[in-house]
Amino acid sequence: MVKFIYGAAEWLAYIGGLLLSALALMVVVSVVGRALINVGLGPVPGDFEMVEMATAVVVFFFLPWCYLKNGHAMVDLVYMHLPRWAQRGVTIGCDLLMLLTWTVLTWRLGVSLFDKYGEGETTFILQIPVWWALALCLFGAVMGCLTYLAKTLVELGAARAPEGWSSGPAGGHI
Repeated sequence: MVKFIYGAAEWLAYIGGLLLSALALMVVVSVVGRALINVGLGPVPGDFEMVEMATAVVVFFFLPWCYLKNGHAMVDLVYMHLPRWAQRGVTIGCDLLMLLTWTVLTWRLGVSLFDKYGEGETTFILQIPVWWALALCLFGAVMGCLTYLAKTLVELGAARAPEGWSSGPAGGHI
């Protein structure tokens, strides 16, 4: 199961990367269109709405993989001077806190999703239902919870990381 979760987090990051690339291309087209408005072109309608919604989705798609690769910010001024057992304790404690944080975040995101769905709220220009982006964010948040749980179980010794797994150059994480 851990291997599946780690693989799914990686693929989610790839999808997030493709979405971010498409978003960047759309912004370039929109800016060029604004610059050439006097020759009949114009900005992409609702570009800021798409940027706003897609950026949130991309963040939720990237974070599980970032966590698995120890890509989060690390303050190791004191950590690196602790004995190995204390470093492990800090890592496990932080993993448990992050799992709790993501669980609460996922719960509240789900509540927001159902509120927006029930209200039928849409974006101003494109009239895109807001719940669509929230549903994609919720998917990424659930994946984040599973990722945090899987990695915490690995840290606790209750599960094994996939064969050949490397958490990245940082090594440790707090």
